[in-house]
Amino acid sequence: MNTLFAHLGQGFSVAFSLENLFFCFAGAFLGTLVGALPGVGPIATIAILLPITFQLDPTGALIMLAGIYYGAQYGGSLTAILLNLPGEISSVVTTIDGHAMARQGRAGEALAVAAIGSFIAGTIATLLIAVAAPPLSLFAQSFHPTDYFALMLLGLILATALTQGAMLKGIAMVLLGVFLSLVGTDVTSGSLRYTMGFPMLADGIGVVPLAMGLFGIAEIATNLEKHSDMRAGLAGKVSHLRVTRESWRRAIPAILRGTGIGSVLGLLPGSGNILGAFASYLAEKKISKHPEEFGHGAIAGVAGPESANNAGAQTAFIPMLTLGIPSNAVTAMMVGALVIHGITPGPQVITANADLFWGLVVSMWIGNVMLLIINLPLIGLWVRILDIPYRFLFPAIVLFCCIGAYAVSYSAFDVMLTAFFGLLGYLLKKLGFEPMPLVLAFVLGAPMEENLRRAMLLSRGDPMVFFDHPMAVVFLIATLGLLIMGLMPRFARARDKAISE
Repeated sequence: MNTLFAHLGQGFSVAFSLENLFFCFAGAFLGTLVGALPGVGPIATIAILLPITFQLDPTGALIMLAGIYYGAQYGGSLTAILLNLPGEISSVVTTIDGHAMARQGRAGEALAVAAIGSFIAGTIATLLIAVAAPPLSLFAQSFHPTDYFALMLLGLILATALTQGAMLKGIAMVLLGVFLSLVGTDVTSGSLRYTMGFPMLADGIGVVPLAMGLFGIAEIATNLEKHSDMRAGLAGKVSHLRVTRESWRRAIPAILRGTGIGSVLGLLPGSGNILGAFASYLAEKKISKHPEEFGHGAIAGVAGPESANNAGAQTAFIPMLTLGIPSNAVTAMMVGALVIHGITPGPQVITANADLFWGLVVSMWIGNVMLLIINLPLIGLWVRILDIPYRFLFPAIVLFCCIGAYAVSYSAFDVMLTAFFGLLGYLLKKLGFEPMPLVLAFVLGAPMEENLRRAMLLSRGDPMVFFDHPMAVVFLIATLGLLIMGLMPRFARARDKAISE
């Protein structure tokens, strides 16, 4: 316990520097903004801002990117409640009862419960990171290369199992992502591979052009088809933020249950914060004494999911920082940012980069306090921002994507790569392929190859080395089991039904 307090003290000294406080506020503010604007989202925003973070200190960069991620969970509830338009995917379920409350003149009550529930969940999840991450990191330091390879393989297959769409399509995206990660110069032999005659690809494909294309340009093209300017709601009808005693009596247990559900599901590869929000809503509806109220303004239907998506957004950092395995597209891009800064996420981060880890943990708590202040008193500001037509936003987003892609290495080729991946991402979405497994596989492709080669070198090419390590065997059996279940028609139908619900 004393060690934990000492580490948190170290984190406070890092996070409370003026520079890092500014980055924390900037991330929280931008996160709320992009969460409140339907059609933008944290993934596209982080992709656009990645080049800027390369000029920053790694700790400040990660604090800002993290603030954008969990801040978007707060901001997404604004449009979900006021306009019946979820600004962020994890806020989809909030529209069910949140907008019903707004139609009943209880918009302020719904917004207050969503913000305070998110703050409570974020605080508890931050404490969970501080307590759980160090022992998990120590445990992971005993992993053999075979264990790491098998764990990353399991993570990728689990991500496809928890992603919308056919599992075969998810596996195809994983294979494509791994292939793209292999483009460039072979580390062992020094020979070029899969560069297709382009010398500019000798250093491989950068995470910035890929992320900007798949989640920036492609998202814009998709959103333009949805006519996002068709907004009508109750934006100007927030009179007060008071919550009745009876509402608190129902909301507090839902907040605590949602925090628990979100914290656990946030650890899973895929979209844990999204799954957490839906799982929390279903749980609240099942255990409620008044299930008929759900869909008609049940306060627990707002409190539980909003707490779950914030808790899941923050516990997603545990596998990223301790194992080097991102659990979603956002943390995958953060892994890419750290690698460019010369920091390899994994078990050594807590000891080798203690300032970064503990500064990030404490900044999450500070960020949640900032978000509470940003969200409740500034409701009027966000309501006015909601009036910005999307046709004015998308040209600026395209411009920032192009500038960001060029600024990384001052290469026009990277701008063309961004356009190529934008077109690819748009086509993939039209064909029903989710890009998230592709990004995860792209980021994990290099460490998977590295650990596979290490295992083969240590065993002198004997593949049976995977069966000499019990942990690797457990991970491989779990991977095989997931594949078999996912490809069986009965389980595939049950999975598709659960995801669509």
